Amino acid sequence: MSSETPSSYNPEKGYIALLGWSLNAVEAAEDFDRRYVVVAPDWAEDYCKQHDIPYIKWNFERLNDRSMEIAQTLKEQGVDVAIPLFEETVEWAGAINSVLMDNPRLLGQSMLLRDKALMKRRAQLGGIRVGIFEEAHDKGDVIRFLKRVNQTLLKLDGDPNDPIHLKAFDKAGCLGHRVIRTPDEVDTIPDEEFPVLMESHLDGWEFAVEAWIHNGKIRFLNISEYVTLGYSVFVPASPELEKYRDQITQQIEKLIKTFDIEFGFIHPEYFVTSDGEMYFGEVAYRPPGFKVFELLERAYGFNAYQGMILAFDPKTTEQEITDFFPREVVDAKGHAGCFGVYPRLRVVSRLEIPEETENHPYYDFHDLNQPLEATVTKRTAFGTHWGLLYFFGDDALTMRDLLEHQESLDFYI
Repeated sequence: MSSETPSSYNPEKGYIALLGWSLNAVEAAEDFDRRYVVVAPDWAEDYCKQHDIPYIKWNFERLNDRSMEIAQTLKEQGVDVAIPLFEETVEWAGAINSVLMDNPRLLGQSMLLRDKALMKRRAQLGGIRVGIFEEAHDKGDVIRFLKRVNQTLLKLDGDPNDPIHLKAFDKAGCLGHRVIRTPDEVDTIPDEEFPVLMESHLDGWEFAVEAWIHNGKIRFLNISEYVTLGYSVFVPASPELEKYRDQITQQIEKLIKTFDIEFGFIHPEYFVTSDGEMYFGEVAYRPPGFKVFELLERAYGFNAYQGMILAFDPKTTEQEITDFFPREVVDAKGHAGCFGVYPRLRVVSRLEIPEETENHPYYDFHDLNQPLEATVTKRTAFGTHWGLLYFFGDDALTMRDLLEHQESLDFYI
């Protein structure tokens, strides 16, 4: 990393605080023209000292009477805005920015963007289509909801149930996500996972959006195509999904208005049903998982973290935004995708990339490691992948088939 001195930053630009630890975000900030500081837990301290990274120690897990201290510290340092890098720091960013920008509404907004039940209610109030949802405090609530949803769908005795989805209120992505079809499956949920959000199942094509917002307007909108949720994604989306771009843009504009978003970056998920109706799933106010920012850089050549800094910084000019972002879809050099590897065997001894994957012209690289232990832990809910394979190529359909095919291969044997 370059050891730039603060004097080489542009003094007319904002001073940024990155909340949470992400090496790619730090490198992006280091190579940019704005002063920055990383606010991260104490385990990041040694690395930051070694590499001259401006750093403030803070434990995000403890909300206590000292919570105001970090906002005051950043304000005294002259920081203009705090940027959340992870789900767990979204509320902190809202609280800090409400102090830095003297705008108490930003704290309330961040609470809405963290609590999935509140978020869905707010979306409904804004006229955005959502499925049926409720909070569950115990297993009995889940069984009642499962029965009610299937009653509503006029299911007869003996018909297979429509599934319902259970999600943690405030965790990122697939963490804590379960699909429940029968009352028996409810018994497998540990008591400590409650309370949870329950949702009816939406049959449709699920996709995600990444939108950079400045002065209340969308400045770059990417559609990420999920091949299999929790396994694979590619950008930009295939022509079949891109044909909904105008409709998707209208949905995001509605979301911006409903949640009163003036600046920053959002990552919502939607379903499009077979008759072309759009249903809102959820929205996050932080970078997406599955390395989508890195995939965007591979496809377009711009650094998505730097785009995020621009979108958050109150001192960013209109011209900077215009110069920074490429044109959606047409400026992409190809499709970039990645696949999350889960071992399919219960006992594994080594990592071995299948020849058909390694020899495919779209194959780029992987970040998988040799297994540390032989027995594979049983996956609960969606689980956590062991690492990612990266692909890049011209044709969206080839990419989609290739990513889907990886699911039938063994990488750990």
